[in-house]
Amino acid sequence: QVQLVESGGGLAQAGGSLRLSCAASGRTFSSAAMSWFRQAPGKEREFVAGITWIRASTDYANSVKGRFTISRDNAKNTVYLQMNSLKPEDTAVYYCAADQSKRTVVSRLQSNYGNWGQGTQVTVSS
Repeated sequence: QVQLVESGGGLAQAGGSLRLSCAASGRTFSSAAMSWFRQAPGKEREFVAGITWIRASTDYANSVKGRFTISRDNAKNTVYLQMNSLKPEDTAVYYCAADQSKRTVVSRLQSNYGNWGQGTQVTVSS
């Protein structure tokens, strides 16, 4: 059974920082890309950032580029999302997802991700 468990969400003030973690267990992700998506109230879920395991290639949504950094620890099967300069519009439930294909670049298509975490709430106050 593949499991993805997110942690690190919470409340932050505008301009502040949070770090999200996503721990993968139950299966190796040596060839998987891992991404973060988010869903704000009343909006569709959207891609935030992604990273491949093999070459650590990354991709970011324009809305977070320069503020968020995705990284991974292969030994711990964990992916992180460092979120700096937070804005109220970053408020959302953040989901971790795994793409276990052998893609060498990050995909932004949710249908390519077969495993999802339960989500963690991030709330940014103004």
